[in-house]
Formats: sequence, structure tokens, C-alpha cells
Amino acid sequence: MGDWPGSTVTPVLVSGALVRADISPAKLLAPIDDPQKFLAIGMNYQAHADEAAAAGIPIPTSQLWFNKQVSCIAGPYDDIELPIVSDKLDYEAKMAVVIGKTCRHVKESDARGVIAGYMVANDVTVRDWQSRSPTYTLGKSFDTHGPIGPWLTTDDEIADPHALEMTLTVNGEERQRDVTRGMIYNIFQQIAYLTTVMTLQPGDILSTGTPSGVGIAHGKFLRAGDVVRVEIAGLGAIENTDRAEVA
Repeated sequence: MGDWPGSTVTPVLVSGALVRADISPAKLLAPIDDPQKFLAIGMNYQAHADEAAAAGIPIPTSQLWFNKQVSCIAGPYDDIELPIVSDKLDYEAKMAVVIGKTCRHVKESDARGVIAGYMVANDVTVRDWQSRSPTYTLGKSFDTHGPIGPWLTTDDEIADPHALEMTLTVNGEERQRDVTRGMIYNIFQQIAYLTTVMTLQPGDILSTGTPSGVGIAHGKFLRAGDVVRVEIAGLGAIENTDRAEVA
């Protein structure tokens, strides 16, 4: 799509042609707001797996998948709630893959053919609640903790989804940086693995792993007023402000 905040001008498709339009009056919503599934893989960048191991968390020997309840989905510039019940709010920059075809038992060599496109995501995590459930689901599924966007970049716009630089900043301070080729299991291997188990449907979201530098590894949890920005080259950026939950 080209531009992203802080630009208010972006290419849009009008009658089959790309034109540049001012989107500043618009509020961008989550590009996908009703997927059947919102799945995420854990410890899928080697440096992140290493920092987890240093904290005493075993490195998985196979793909480690968990579920984010779809009710956590938020827009690319929506606020993130700091829950009343925790002060261990954390961030995880991730590239999200959106499935474009109903598929089962997809070969790794055919996996790109079932991808509709890509988004920027922040797998917001409440760390103490994550540890309460072996499946991670509770700590990964608080309301507003799945911001995605800023739009769906279709697969044909991306030459190589494994060559995209990804960064995350908090209040302008860089916390995470890597290139998507740093994945232990690449996107196509992820799709092949998941479709061995289940049918993936159009609109399903796969969150493909986070680099090193998560807050829990450095004792830097998010606080009310923090601004978290995740940017992926070619896909754009999302930016979310933390606010205290009001009961």
C-alpha cells in the first residue's frame, strides 16, 4: 500500500486504477473483524526463543500454536486496555497472514496459493494471566489485545514475505527489530502444519511469531499512556495507546 502514519495520503484502488487519496478524515477499522480463527505461533524467532530459554522457558521442539479469542481484535489505531487485574501488560510485534481459500492438508510447496494477504499485528499479552493457562489463551485474549491493520496488503503486492523488516517502538524507543526471514518455521511450513490438523477458512488470521525484545525479558511492561507502534516494511504500521481499563 505504500504510505502509512504519519502520512495521511495513501494509494487506493478506484475503478481498477491506483490513485493517491487523503485518508485523514477516515477512521481505519480492523481489516478483518470476524475471522473463524485467530491463531498465533510462539517462540518462532530464534533470538526470541533464546531469550525465553534464558528465562527458564523450554524451547519447543515443534511448532507451538495458541488461540487468541476473536473478541480481542482491535483496529490499527484503537486504544489498548491496561487491565484492572494486571500490571504485566506486554507487546509482541508480529506479521499476520490472512487465509484466502478453504484449505486442508496443504503441501508446503503449495501454501502460498492459499494466502490472501498480510497485515501488521501486535500480539498484546497479559503475562501473569498467560501463565495461568497452559494453552496461553487467557493471557492472549483480553479485549482490545489484538490490534491489526492498517489494511490488508494482498499477496501479489509482496515479492517475498520472508524479507520484510519489522520494528516495534514504545514512546519512540525501539524495543524490537528483525527481518521475517528470522522465523524458525516459515509461513508455508506453518500453513502445512496447521492444515494437517484443521481446515483453514477465508479470513482466518495466523500470527507468525515475534522477534526478541519483548517486555517481560527486560522487565519493561507497558503503562497507561504508552504509545506502541509496530511497523513492517511494505505492509504499513499500526499505533496504539495504552489506557487504563475502567470497570
